[in-house]
Amino acid sequence: MADSGSSVRGEHSDDVAALVAQYERIPDGAPVRLAKPTSNLFRFREDSRAPGLDVGRFDRVLEVDSAGGTAQVQGMATYERIVDALLPTGHIPKVVPQLKTITLGGAVAGLGIESTSYRNGLPHESVREMEILTGSGEVVRARPDNEHAELFRGFPNSYGTLGYSLRLEIELERVKPYVELRHVPLRTARECADAIAAVCAEGAFDGRRVDFVDGTVFSAGEHYLTLGSYVDEAPFVSDYTGQRVYYRSMQEIGRDYLTIHDYLWRWDTDWFWCSRALGAQHPLVRRFWPRRYKRSDVYRRVVAWDRKHSLTDRLAVLRGGGVNEPVIQDVEIPVDRLPEFLEFFHREIGISPIWLCPVRLRDEQGWPLYPMDPETLYVNLGFWATVPLELGELPGRHNRAIERAVAELDGHKSLYSNAYYTEDEFWRLYNLPAYEELKSRYDPKGRLPGLYEKCVREK
Repeated sequence: MADSGSSVRGEHSDDVAALVAQYERIPDGAPVRLAKPTSNLFRFREDSRAPGLDVGRFDRVLEVDSAGGTAQVQGMATYERIVDALLPTGHIPKVVPQLKTITLGGAVAGLGIESTSYRNGLPHESVREMEILTGSGEVVRARPDNEHAELFRGFPNSYGTLGYSLRLEIELERVKPYVELRHVPLRTARECADAIAAVCAEGAFDGRRVDFVDGTVFSAGEHYLTLGSYVDEAPFVSDYTGQRVYYRSMQEIGRDYLTIHDYLWRWDTDWFWCSRALGAQHPLVRRFWPRRYKRSDVYRRVVAWDRKHSLTDRLAVLRGGGVNEPVIQDVEIPVDRLPEFLEFFHREIGISPIWLCPVRLRDEQGWPLYPMDPETLYVNLGFWATVPLELGELPGRHNRAIERAVAELDGHKSLYSNAYYTEDEFWRLYNLPAYEELKSRYDPKGRLPGLYEKCVREK
């Protein structure tokens, strides 16, 4: 137990009461935002003058029930803190998103995904209960079987527009000390899609159980499916927090071993591969880049500073070129349509590498604000880079092309980054009737922004 007894529950209740009182002091009509030190959203905006709710105290693992396989966790607890509290008990959350400073509340109100998602679904699908401060200022306990069941189901993908989660009860998975990795090379996108479908259907590869599945696309002719399996012992253990870079190892070795801790954070050290744009993968730079700063949140702050001051774009213009369009997206595509999407992406966008992560919903009812088909195996594709624009061309062309392709292939797009949908397009995809019903019940005065306003209009 990370912190135990009635004193912990009492402290949490006191913190909730203080937050409610702070919310009540914000005048009606004034915008509301969370005052928090980190963000994994990529909708970079000017600093808001809206009152900031102080949610910094809601960052703890309150209780761990090892026998029952559950934990009580506050909404602002980062996954780094959650993992540090749970690993000594032999557990982790059923889905641990890749970046250390993603918060549990953020992963549930937005969307998170990782290599256990082919069997454990999305992070909100292992939540049993949520304590939510709603837009009306009321704190409710939402469960799938109580009077707030509609809020429980509609909270995922609401991005803080219905309320904020203060405490969540989550299911846990028991782990082993090490993860054995097999990097399976595949030549074509069709071979890759077929392999993903087969492994996820069987939960095994070459007769061995597979606990983790993700993949990396380096080019139209080079794909790797990375299959992880829990093991009790390892003949060696690799370290990718120093000079070595994790994603490059796929092209170098077929089998690898990591501690469970290092496996969970294998992508954070270099923010997948995005640290290379900042020079952090150059051998000389890397040697002197402090290990404590090889973290996704550090790199994100650098990018935020660059976006604020437009330094990269100004340099491009001075050199006689156009500006760059950020293409930072995660999309879900049905596995059988994956080759079509990759063909479009290589031809029209040209970013590489691309991350692949299969996901199938656990819950047969689905989730109304992100209506994926529970019967379909999807593949999440993550791509995070910039694409040069022609001189005088405005950003948005590449992102709009991606949005159209995703819709044509019956896919879905996560909303953590900029979106370019018209309002009609947006609500056809994200279930306007369900959202309006929840908004009218839990934020009748509109104290919190609307979903379209927050995810599309506010740029």
